[in-house]
Amino acid sequence: MTVNITYFVHGTTTDNEQHISSGWKDVGLSELGIQQSKDLKEKTKDKKFDVIFCSDLKRAHDSAKLTWKGIYHIIPDVRLRECNYGKLNGAPSDIVEPMQEEGCIEKPFPDGESYEDVKARVADFLKFLKENYDGKYIAIVAHKAPQLSLDVLLKGKTWRQALAEDWRKTHSWQPGWEYEL
Repeated sequence: MTVNITYFVHGTTTDNEQHISSGWKDVGLSELGIQQSKDLKEKTKDKKFDVIFCSDLKRAHDSAKLTWKGIYHIIPDVRLRECNYGKLNGAPSDIVEPMQEEGCIEKPFPDGESYEDVKARVADFLKFLKENYDGKYIAIVAHKAPQLSLDVLLKGKTWRQALAEDWRKTHSWQPGWEYEL
């Protein structure tokens, strides 16, 4: 059997609009992000999920609630958090984003974690899903690093490939990405 996963990114945040990489900084959704999350309810009305998991950070949890509160059970999980940029949580994206590709795949951000650390968290979460939700349809609402981790873990991409093909770079957002476990 398989676990069918549909991955959603949280709505736009106030930090996103200011080109800030939040990391573990617990920032809220912007007005645009609130509307995106509400609009996602209509865009996903034909999908059926057994449960919704989300990062425990406010922006992802609020996105999940705005989209599916009262429709599905929503479970926050710390393993789905964005990468901890350490001293750079809340730093300008033009500083953080080059570091994501140039050295922090394996080496942690200063006082933070690496993308490999995020991948380990996501792998642990996937093990939990396989043990407890086999044959189920799961939605996840989270961030960039966990989504790229799924590309590496479940689609066989390298980190460099996952980063290069990321929808944020290719401007190819969609209302959910499908993965099978």
